[in-house]
Amino acid sequence: MLSQISSIIMQYIDAAMVGHLGPDASASIGIVSTSSWLLSGLCSAMATSFAVQVAQLIGASQYQKARRTLKMALIVSCVFSCILLSIGVMVNQHLLYWLGCDPSIFDNASAYFLVFTLSLPILQMNSLCSSMLQCSGNMKVPSLLNAAMCGLDVIYNFIFIHYLGVVGAAIGAALAQLTICIMILWYTTRYSPMLKFKKDEAFQFEKPTLKNAFQIGTPLAFEHIAICGAMIMSTKIIAPLGTIAIAAHTFAITAESLCYMPGYGLEAAATTLVGQCMGAKRKDLAKSFANFTVAFGAIIMGIIAIMMFFIAPLIFQILTPDLQTQTLAIEVLRIELFAEPLYGVSIVASGALRGAGDTLIPSLLNLFSIWGVRLSLSVILVQSMGLHGVWLAMCIELCVRGILLFFRQQRGQWLNKSF
Repeated sequence: MLSQISSIIMQYIDAAMVGHLGPDASASIGIVSTSSWLLSGLCSAMATSFAVQVAQLIGASQYQKARRTLKMALIVSCVFSCILLSIGVMVNQHLLYWLGCDPSIFDNASAYFLVFTLSLPILQMNSLCSSMLQCSGNMKVPSLLNAAMCGLDVIYNFIFIHYLGVVGAAIGAALAQLTICIMILWYTTRYSPMLKFKKDEAFQFEKPTLKNAFQIGTPLAFEHIAICGAMIMSTKIIAPLGTIAIAAHTFAITAESLCYMPGYGLEAAATTLVGQCMGAKRKDLAKSFANFTVAFGAIIMGIIAIMMFFIAPLIFQILTPDLQTQTLAIEVLRIELFAEPLYGVSIVASGALRGAGDTLIPSLLNLFSIWGVRLSLSVILVQSMGLHGVWLAMCIELCVRGILLFFRQQRGQWLNKSF
């Protein structure tokens, strides 16, 4: 959770520094934000596909095989992120045309997305090493390094945004990630008690490990594609509403992250706990940890949502000086806050199921929820309610998603999963 909170602070810093450049600058980042999440989500799926196996191997005390899995993950992930980089560079400008990007923000949006895309291998290594350390039970080091990344981001942004504007935010974030990437990769491979490389251990590609990674990661990848694809469609729906609406939408999502990022911290904990319990053949303990973390996620996100409802005006005063953007962002965020407890259930339940290697059915449930509920309602409600309608559709969909994943987690069929 502390790691996720540091990530939130980093997002707030970026948003506030860019926000003071004006609504157009914020809209430049907002128009490509969902596409950026798509690429980073695919990197996360790749990391998870190997990290879940490592958690179960550590639970079974198979430390040597866990280290071999890490070595395979580093190679495969590096190749995968470079492929994503190539795709991102090729589609950059075509994507903006398709999204209906306003000509006044086209150059800034294109430059920002290009820098982000070029930094994908760095993001991939950060995600992989953080996941591996967490699944080995080491939450402290990733948390501390992510907090350090937040501080570095402030320093780099202060320098680069001042001289380069919007693209400076992307460069600052990339340099902060690069600095931490070197440190976390060094620690994981040299100092982690369970994962550090040893000279006398031979390395080879193992087909069962790759097969398991494919079985775990493919549903997650399609889930991210489905969710982020729907978000890209939402951006396309919002784009005709103008730069104020895009900026307000972007800031509201940034502010909302204060509510849901603790849920993602608990998701990581649930994946680790359930994965290690499944590896140790303690299904009773796995179910107990899953129930506890899901309940805790719903409670903590509900409490934070209540607080956010009242402090939202102050948050948006920090993020942007534009009064129109502030007012609209406050109104739409307050609509969605009612869904936070069930959103917490969906996040943490997904993490618990993932720890057992159960990714296909949860991914299908997410696919149905976001495409069948959110997008359908967004198309209908935006006609009469504008941006408010899009966020009302989001609120309803998050409640549906939470209920679906709660029932999946409670039924317990995932306890019979095995590699």
